[in-house]
Amino acid sequence: QVQLVESGGGLVQAGASLRLSCAASGRTFSSYTMGWFRQAPGKEREFVAAIRWIATMTYYADSVKGRFTISRDNANNTVYLQMNSLKPEDTAVYYCAATLRLQISVPSSLEYDYWGQGTQVTVSS
Repeated sequence: QVQLVESGGGLVQAGASLRLSCAASGRTFSSYTMGWFRQAPGKEREFVAAIRWIATMTYYADSVKGRFTISRDNANNTVYLQMNSLKPEDTAVYYCAATLRLQISVPSSLEYDYWGQGTQVTVSS
């Protein structure tokens, strides 16, 4: 069992940066694949980025590639999402997710067993 708590959301102007954090409880954090998803009003939840327990293995949605960076600090049980060059279309509630499954489709929300409560990111034009 793992509990996830996101922080770092807020209201920013287009072009600005934000860094989201997800603090996880549990002794086996380093074994989890961690993901970030987002959901805009009236839209389905979509994949943003993920990172395997081996931190060099990262995955990104095409819409954020080159602007967002996912990273993890296993010593502090935290995963980060650095978001640069934010656009109004990045506005959404951002969720942190975790899974211990190994053979997974990383972008599929169905593969993740644990979810945080979400943090709002609003980007104004």
